[in-house]
Amino acid sequence: MSLKHWCIVALGAAVACQPSCAKREPAEKPNIVLILADDLGMEAIGAYGGESYRTPNLDRLAAEGIRFDRAYAQPLCTPTRLQLMTGKYNCRNWKAFGIMDPAERTFGHMMSEAGYTTCISGKWQLYSYNPPDFEPEWRGKGKHPKDAGFDEYHLWHALHTEDKGSRYADPAILANGTLRTDAKGKYGPDLYADYIMDFIERNANRPFFVYYPMALTHAPFNPTPRSQTWAKGNRLENDPKYFGDMVEYMDEIVGRLVAKLDELKLREKTLVLFFSDNGSDRLTRSRMKGREVRGGKGECDEAGTRMPLIANWPGVVSRGQVLDDLIDSTDFYPTLAELAGFDLSKEGQVDGRSFADRLRGQPGNPREWVFFHHDPRPGVDKKGRRLDRWAQERDYKLFDDGRFLSVSPDYLEETLVAPDSMTPAMTATRARLQKVLDSYPNPGPMVKPGTPGY
Repeated sequence: MSLKHWCIVALGAAVACQPSCAKREPAEKPNIVLILADDLGMEAIGAYGGESYRTPNLDRLAAEGIRFDRAYAQPLCTPTRLQLMTGKYNCRNWKAFGIMDPAERTFGHMMSEAGYTTCISGKWQLYSYNPPDFEPEWRGKGKHPKDAGFDEYHLWHALHTEDKGSRYADPAILANGTLRTDAKGKYGPDLYADYIMDFIERNANRPFFVYYPMALTHAPFNPTPRSQTWAKGNRLENDPKYFGDMVEYMDEIVGRLVAKLDELKLREKTLVLFFSDNGSDRLTRSRMKGREVRGGKGECDEAGTRMPLIANWPGVVSRGQVLDDLIDSTDFYPTLAELAGFDLSKEGQVDGRSFADRLRGQPGNPREWVFFHHDPRPGVDKKGRRLDRWAQERDYKLFDDGRFLSVSPDYLEETLVAPDSMTPAMTATRARLQKVLDSYPNPGPMVKPGTPGY
C-alpha cells in the first residue's frame, strides 16, 4: 500500500466530519500550528547555541521570528502536556502518569468553539498508560482522544499501552477511531506529518488549529530514514548514537510543514509555535556554547525544565527577536484563546497568562515568576520519583523544602545558595517566591511514602 493511499484510508471517520466542518465561515484570525517536541532540550538546537546537530529549519524560524530564552516546562512529558492542553497547574488536575482526567477541557475544545477546524497528530499517551499487571485501577482510565475536542486525530499510543506498537518504524496509529497496523516499512514521524499536511491542504480556506505532539526525539533511539542502517533493515535497533539523527530528522519534518504552508500561500496567515515537553534523555550528551550538556529529562533543574520556544508569524512577529520573558507551559492555553478571539471568562480555572501581545510586538503583561507542582506518580516506571514544588524568577528558584538556588542566564546551570551567603536582595526574592508557593494548593503526594514500588 502506498504512503499516499495509506494516509487517505487513515482519514476514516474524518471524511464524515467534513460537511459539518464546512459550515464554519473563514474569519480574520490566524491559523495556528503548535509543535511539541518530545524529550528535546534547548542544547540540541543551533539557535540556542547547540553545536552537536544540524537544525537549519528551526534556526531559520528563530532568526525570522522570536526566540524565547526563558520558557519552562515540567521535567516529564505527561505533566507538561496536561498543563499545556488545559492551562492549569498539575496541583489542580493531576491523576496519574499517562492519564488525563476525562472531565478536563482541552484547547481542542476551546479552539473548536472559537470557530477553528482542529487536528491532532502524533503522540497521545494520556489514556490507559499502565500494563495489565501494574496498578490495574488505572487500566482503561484517562481521556480517549475522541473526547479531546479535536475534529480529527491521528495518534500513536492512544489505546491500552500494550496496543501501542512502535512509534517509529512500522508504527501503530489510531486514526479517527481505527487502529491501523498496516504501515509496514513506513516511519511514524513521516506519517504524523503527512497527515497534518493533508489536513492543512483540505482546510486551507478556513481557520485551522493543528497540535503536533511529536514522537521525536524520545527513546527508543532508533534509526531514521536518513540513518545509514535504515536501508539495511535493522530499523528498531536502540542505541543513543542515533539521537543526533533523530534531532536532525525532527528538524527536517518541521521544515516540511513550513514548506507546505509556503506552497499553499498560508505562511502570513499562520502562527507556528515550537516548544518541547522536557529536557533531552539523560543518556544524551550535547555541546552547547562550548560546554557539554547532559540531557536533563526527569530532573528539576534547568536542563530538565528550560525549553526552546520559537514563534514565527511573517508580517506580525518581528524578525530576530530574543526575549527573556518567563513563559510557563500553562500560558499556551490563554495565548491561543486570545489569538482565537475566545472569551476566556467562559472557562473555569486557568492558571496561565497570555503572551499573545508579545507576539505582536506589544509590551503585554509578562510573568514575574513560574510555578511547578511536579509529581509524576502513580505510574509504571516511576519508582524513586517524588513530589517536587518550586517557584522561580529569572535569577533564583525556591523549593518548598527550603533549597534556594541561583540560576545562570546563559547556561543550563544552577547553584545552591548557602544560607549564610544570602544578600538582602536574595532574602527579598526568597520571600516573594515563598508567597508564590503558599498561594497554590498542595494536595500532597498522589502516592503515600512507602507504597510498594515507590
